[in-house]
Order: sequence, then structure tokens, then C-alpha cells
Amino acid sequence: MRKPLAFILSLFMAFAALVPPAFAQQSGPLVLAAASLQESMNAVADAWAAKGHARPKISFAGSSALARQIEAGAPADLFVSADEPWMDEVQGKGLLRPKTRVSFLTNNLVLIAPANKPVRLKIAPGFRLAAALGPNRLAVADPNAVPAGVYAKQALTRLKVWPSVQGKLAPAENVRAALALVSRGAAPLGVVYATDARAEPGVRVVDTFPAASHDPISYPVALLAASRHKDAEGFRRFLISAEGKAVFRRFGFGTR
Repeated sequence: MRKPLAFILSLFMAFAALVPPAFAQQSGPLVLAAASLQESMNAVADAWAAKGHARPKISFAGSSALARQIEAGAPADLFVSADEPWMDEVQGKGLLRPKTRVSFLTNNLVLIAPANKPVRLKIAPGFRLAAALGPNRLAVADPNAVPAGVYAKQALTRLKVWPSVQGKLAPAENVRAALALVSRGAAPLGVVYATDARAEPGVRVVDTFPAASHDPISYPVALLAASRHKDAEGFRRFLISAEGKAVFRRFGFGTR
């Protein structure tokens, strides 16, 4: 006997509810992006999805950790690094699609304190950072690997204060972890990007490091050689387009 149409439809709807979203709609390309890009990259991904594309999936971490994931064979489509050396590392191993690397964002390095702490320091050669820390520690991303930490070490070294603070560091796995240490009051001072400080109301900028005190902060993007996603190149082009860059500027990044 034929089953009633309503019964068949109810079975279909029940089955559809059990189907994973990936089967219902193709997922977007996987982007490995520097931790400092969290808010801005998500906003750009939303803008891309609003044009009718599947929203990219984004994995945020320190650029050093992301580069190692790529070298280990992570099945990703795009890499956005917070510095040029980690992109150089990946490119040197033949893991980038030729002619897709573009440097498109810039940033500034700042000294931060908890929002409710009235710390006053003027960044200059020999400034009294160690005295301001007292028995406490300076929150930084890992200065031996993570770009924000590498820039911080460069700046403090050129300003001749690194020897006085290198034994007072609270190294974090990425810049957002360093930011969290200061916003929670676990560290009285930290070094992060200006965009990180802007994204966290729990901190305030004490001062900005002179641009000449560290290498230029440059964010490159590239398509990975192993990428097979049909939208990966389109999203890369959107990131570096005038429309994409305008979104990043809303979050405090410089563009080039």
C-alpha cells in the first residue's frame, strides 16, 4: 500500500536533519591565519560569504605554529603570516603556489598595561621598563619564534633595555595569549600589536614603539601548493582587494 505523502515528507525531513552541514553545503577554504587577525579576518570572511560564497574556515595561531603545521602536511588552502620570515620558511620548502604571495597588511608595536592601572612610561633608549615591572613579568609572545615576540625582542634590544628585562619575561604561545595575561592582570605590562590592544577593552596603550626600533611589521598571504579548493584563489584575491583591505583598516591595520 502506498504510504501517505505527508508521512514520506516527514521521513525526508527527519533524515535531512541528521545530515551533517558539510553535506548540505560545501564548506569554504581553510585559512591558517596569524592570531592577531582574529576579528578582522572573521569580518572579511563574513563579507566574502555575503557575496554568496561558502564561508572560509579559519584557524588562528602563532605564525610559527601555523608554518610548522603546513610543513607537517596540514590540509589547508591559504596561509597568512604576521611576518615575512615564516612565509619565507614555507616558501623555501616549496609549499606555496608560485606567484600568489603578496604582502598586504602592516601594524604597530605597543606597550600595554591593564586598563585600570595608571602606568606612565615613555618609550625611549634606556627607558626604565625593568623598574616599572618591579618583581613582576613582561607579557610577550615567544621571542624566539612568534613574530610579535621577535619584534618585541628587536625593539627592546635596539632600545638597550633587553638585558634588564630578558629574565623577567612571561612568554606566551601567541600574541593573543600575551594580551590575555595583561587584560587579566596576571602581568602588569606587555608588548603586543596595536590592533590587539584595540580589540581588548581590558588593556590600554602605554606607548608605541618607534617604527625604527624593529623590522617592519608585514603580513603576507599566499595560496598553499596543496590547495585544491575552488574558492581558495578567489578568497585570496578578495583579501588583497580594495574591498578586503578596507575591512582590515576598520580594525586598525595599515595596508599596502
